[in-house]
Amino acid sequence: MPFIPHAQEDIQAMLHTMGLQATSDLFSEVPDHLNVEVPADIPEALNEIEVSALMRERAQSNFQELSFLGAGAYNHHVPHAVLDMLSRGEWLTAYTPYQAEASQGTLQLIYEYQTMMTRLMDMEVSNASLYDGATALVEAILMAVRIQKSETPRVLITAALHPWVFQTLVAQLSPLGIQLDTLPTDAETGCCDAAIQAGSAQHAFCAVVLAQPNVWGMIEPVDAWVDWAHAQNALVIGYVNPMLMAWLKPPGQWGQRGADIACGEGQPLGLPLAGGGPYFGFLVTRRAHIRQLPGRLVARAEDAKGRAGYVLTLQAREQHIRRAKATSNICTNQGVMLLAATMTAALLGTAGLRARAIRCHENCRTLVDLCCEYAEITPMFKGPYAYECALKVSGDIDALHQALLDRGIYFGLPLQNDFKTVQPGVLVCATECHRTQDFDRLSVSLKASLTGQVSR
Repeated sequence: MPFIPHAQEDIQAMLHTMGLQATSDLFSEVPDHLNVEVPADIPEALNEIEVSALMRERAQSNFQELSFLGAGAYNHHVPHAVLDMLSRGEWLTAYTPYQAEASQGTLQLIYEYQTMMTRLMDMEVSNASLYDGATALVEAILMAVRIQKSETPRVLITAALHPWVFQTLVAQLSPLGIQLDTLPTDAETGCCDAAIQAGSAQHAFCAVVLAQPNVWGMIEPVDAWVDWAHAQNALVIGYVNPMLMAWLKPPGQWGQRGADIACGEGQPLGLPLAGGGPYFGFLVTRRAHIRQLPGRLVARAEDAKGRAGYVLTLQAREQHIRRAKATSNICTNQGVMLLAATMTAALLGTAGLRARAIRCHENCRTLVDLCCEYAEITPMFKGPYAYECALKVSGDIDALHQALLDRGIYFGLPLQNDFKTVQPGVLVCATECHRTQDFDRLSVSLKASLTGQVSR
């Protein structure tokens, strides 16, 4: 798509047509106290050649060596057929499909994606076009509050939720008067222990949020919690890794009735790691709650001649209809990311997704066993895990991490700052992309680092 800049004469002509004197007049409704001066430390503008050179320099600084880092962004193989499709202009430049007759390809893609997600989660209805996993959980909680019609809503959230996701919840939900209470985890298993349910019923909750797997990679015993939450008349929201739902029990099968809402980050389904995004969030629910579902919903219809067509449906949630009563203000089309996820899942199929999940788990077990050959490293929790695991490390964890980094290995995420644990440790991850020689290289480097050797 060509870039067509507006010349100063063009800008003045447009302002004259609108009866305005300056561009700032377009924002006259913004109160003066909200306007800020341009920060003085903004550097001078660069031309196209200088910007290209700067981006090349920054690209070279990206870590290109062996990595065992996960913690919410996972290095899965993306088939080249998917990458080729993503580069096509009709997908890269596709806008929100408001005009159905001109957007049948985009609408069909979203329909196929929604079908895929409902089958993965074993639920009835999926939306599209949520920004990322964290904001998808925000939308899921807002949806639960609307369903429950809670005047003073409280939500019980597992303490083993990713802390950066929890920070997003606090930032977006606390100003709305939604009370967020944390559900403590068991120090031995790292999971929400069903034995502490009795102590968690001090308040009435409109929803309970469970992560599967949790931030430590541990597989939660969700069935007992789902049944307990439903007995308390609370809705259950599952924050899940979608790729693993081809292997683990999906939210629709949790407990006796299943979860009410499932959401999460879609990146593991086929999006490459790309400097922080873009990613996409997903949200799936029961048919009974379809009217409270934010985002977009595409339906398959037939015209007067019986020909299949795809349309946006139940659009009262959209920002362009009944704005004051809309359930969200989601307007960005995440079609490129949905294309990657849908194509990857279609190429792998159900059996392929399950095989990938199992391979990731097997590689993670290999990684954990390798690390725990050394007395300084032990598992932080007991119990089953998916494809990342928290490890305790005796001694100076920062020194070990730096020593491995010097050898070209990113040894997971040090558990400090937001990822607080009782003991120092690291969160490691392995995917299907890790090979035998990768584990061999880590073993040699770990031995050298732990014994204080400096030779690489």
